[in-house]
Amino acid sequence: MSVSENIVSLSREHDSRIREDRRVIHRRPGVGMEVEETASFVAKTLEEMGLDVCRGVGGIGVVALLEGHETGPVVGLRADMDALQIQEQTELPFASEIPGIMHACGHDTHTAMLLGAARILSALKETIRGTVKFVFQPAEECAPTGGAPAMIADGVLENPAVDAMVALHVWPDLPTGKVGIKTGTIMGASDRLDLTIRGRSAHGSTPEQGVDAVVVAAQVITALQTVVSRSVNATEAVVLTFGTVHGGYRYNVLADEVRLEGTLRTLSPDVRDVLPGKIDTLARGVCRGMGGDCEMHYERGYAPTINHPETVSVVRGSIANVLGERGILEIEKPTLGGEDFSFFASRVPSVFLWLGCRPEEIAPEDFPPLHNPRFVPDESCFSIGAAVLAQAAWDLLKKLGGGVSA
Repeated sequence: MSVSENIVSLSREHDSRIREDRRVIHRRPGVGMEVEETASFVAKTLEEMGLDVCRGVGGIGVVALLEGHETGPVVGLRADMDALQIQEQTELPFASEIPGIMHACGHDTHTAMLLGAARILSALKETIRGTVKFVFQPAEECAPTGGAPAMIADGVLENPAVDAMVALHVWPDLPTGKVGIKTGTIMGASDRLDLTIRGRSAHGSTPEQGVDAVVVAAQVITALQTVVSRSVNATEAVVLTFGTVHGGYRYNVLADEVRLEGTLRTLSPDVRDVLPGKIDTLARGVCRGMGGDCEMHYERGYAPTINHPETVSVVRGSIANVLGERGILEIEKPTLGGEDFSFFASRVPSVFLWLGCRPEEIAPEDFPPLHNPRFVPDESCFSIGAAVLAQAAWDLLKKLGGGVSA
């Protein structure tokens, strides 16, 4: 039996355990760095496999090492562990037991699949030349900071130094049985901005005696859309969204302050660098032209997630080894969704994959998307994800000079 056949066979053998692990994690979610229950479950499960486990990396992260029978290159596999502040509406028998918190982005599945990959590779330990580092990360949803930087600062990419990394994300746009892959940028930059617009209070019946910050804010929101439509090349993908508007005291008082919270998503580093200045200049101009003023706080968050060409070439073969060529879906256009795996990908050659998780008989528009309170990925994709992660680690070790012993 070939290595690939072994990996696929083992993924099927562990399928029920992967599903059960996911259900355990799904019941007890945590947000941000508050993932103690998940981290403890992960660490205990890895220790039961006999792996060398380190807890508390980057605060609450978990890292495990699987060392082959000989030294060699090091490949990292990463999963995120945190959930979202969403009230679950799935009515699953294993639905979240924590009010207002749910795994609506599939991080529970990523964690369970990586545990599955650890089981698969542990069974093949005696033939591995090199090391696999399993990275379980908190706070992926905590843009613009994220959880990856703290783990990197804590040395997750060192001792031993990681030569390449792989991660995946369940993707409801794709049917189960397909894995999306793309060379170059696959996810966008995710930055955050806050605008504080200041006016002058007055009675609602005498607006001429004040400066209505609500009216000024409305003009600013409208005007700033021209930054995208008239200041950026039409071929560039850019989104500027204001998600919250806060201001005012009562119905008959002109607000003297309104705060806008928003996000800027870009793909091009050059566009990302120039737009904050344009936003600030236009917002101030509109506010001052109407008798008010404004202040902008801009925070750079996740950089674009960029897949390394040579690493993509290897992992594309890994997908084919697990699913055949039919399982590969070449992604043409990146998404503007942000992903803090970009912090890893900017330091070591990496690949980020999209794992199809929608039953083929259900149309994309009829399937709940990510960050939806009814999101439930197809459990049939879990063993596929575990096998692809394990195969990718195997193939990268071999490419980098490790792999199978003679």
